Amino acid sequence: MASTTTIKLAPELKARVIELAGRTGRSTHGFIIEAVERLTAHEEKMRDFVEEALAADADIERTGEVYRADDVHAWLDQLAAGEHAKPPRAWRK
Repeated sequence: MASTTTIKLAPELKARVIELAGRTGRSTHGFIIEAVERLTAHEEKMRDFVEEALAADADIERTGEVYRADDVHAWLDQLAAGEHAKPPRAWRK
């Protein structure tokens, strides 16, 4: 069940939202809901990305293993072309 949340918008922003919602055939309410959903999904993805990057950095510090960018790019190009490719070999920092 949905609950009600009240937000205060600056008059200029409110006018922009109303105008754009109308021009795109959406209600102001629907426009705001979609904006909140999109930003929430974006922030969740960014949080996950940063967590993965920090974990990868910690793994590099722990193992000392890294990959040459050229090797990784060549491997990905082969995969994208539908070719069977062996993953690049790690080397130590």
